[in-house]
Amino acid sequence: MSKSTENKRRCAVIERKTAETQIAVTLNLDGEGNCDIATGIGFLDHMLTLLAKHGFMDLSVKAKGDLEVDCHHTVEDIGIVLGEALKEALGDKAGIRRYGNCFIPMDETLAQACLDFSGRPFLVFGAEIPKIKLGNFDAEMTEELFRAVAMHCGLTLHIRVLYGSNVHHIIEAIFKAFARAVAEAVSYDARVKGVMSSKGVL
Repeated sequence: MSKSTENKRRCAVIERKTAETQIAVTLNLDGEGNCDIATGIGFLDHMLTLLAKHGFMDLSVKAKGDLEVDCHHTVEDIGIVLGEALKEALGDKAGIRRYGNCFIPMDETLAQACLDFSGRPFLVFGAEIPKIKLGNFDAEMTEELFRAVAMHCGLTLHIRVLYGSNVHHIIEAIFKAFARAVAEAVSYDARVKGVMSSKGVL
């Protein structure tokens, strides 16, 4: 890779304020897994911590939302801002591998995330997650979070759970698989000149 690509800082700071939520995300794609997470949703804090650690990124997420209603607005808006941060940090995507794929085993669960920083947002979510609560996190919001990330990042994202029974394990395996797939896709490949596309642009 060129020196200009090697030394490029891939960071983003994004804020979103609505009548329902206030979200601030700081992201460094070339971090060390450091994180500072406070969303008011304990289980989601745990998942975002895993995202930072297993995605080799430094991540700060601060959120205040109408949790007295439910977690929906807060979770979805975090997904929106996280997707925007990924998009901004990647810039023109020069030199990156573009594609990422990972299987993660979590005890009885096996999950896969396969993705493409294509600029074409799409989500295929092949996981049946029971509609239960983990603390104040509605498990069904997992799909909504990843949909928001994909739509606002311009990410083609396929997630599937091949098998699993423990809901905590299922969601944790999904987040870890996504983190590792992102880390692979955003890593540089010296063979890539410009962007990894015959079109010359992503």
